[in-house]
Amino acid sequence: MATPQNLAVIVGSLREASLNRLAARQLIRLAPEGLKGEIVEIRQLPLYDQDLDETPPQEWTAFRGRIRAADAVLFVTPEYNRSVPGVLKNAIDVGSRPYGKSAWNGKPAAVMSVSPGAIGGFGANHHLRQSLVFLNMPILQQPEAYVGQAGTLFDSSGNIADAGTLKFFQSFIDAFATWIRRNTG
Repeated sequence: MATPQNLAVIVGSLREASLNRLAARQLIRLAPEGLKGEIVEIRQLPLYDQDLDETPPQEWTAFRGRIRAADAVLFVTPEYNRSVPGVLKNAIDVGSRPYGKSAWNGKPAAVMSVSPGAIGGFGANHHLRQSLVFLNMPILQQPEAYVGQAGTLFDSSGNIADAGTLKFFQSFIDAFATWIRRNTG
């Protein structure tokens, strides 16, 4: 049996009941055999400050270690003001520093943006992709995942209520699992 792939799941929303956290949990449950996803929290990360690179806060060190230990990274994020939430950008900055020692380097990545609005977080999704290209993360291109009208997608237990949406989530995580295998040798 092949070695399981460890997937770090980064949720761009801090709220426990956020639509993005619900989507991330659903994707973890739908992950095919051999892909083990776990949410890596970002709430505890102090703001990135280059002055602290010599003696980084323990939270930074632990976060960087979890990202380094992962085989791939899935980002599930809302859109704030046509971009990514500040906490997500901070996590990206923390993981990418100090210069030349990025924890993100070479990790296959995928992005799903989830929004109660009609365009599904398109702006956040594309801004995040720009950062991931710079971080040398091969990014799943298809299927693109802009999940709009998300306030109507989940039942009271946090599961996707619509069969078509569930099928899309399954195709997305399956495509990402294939992408991970292709990009991790």
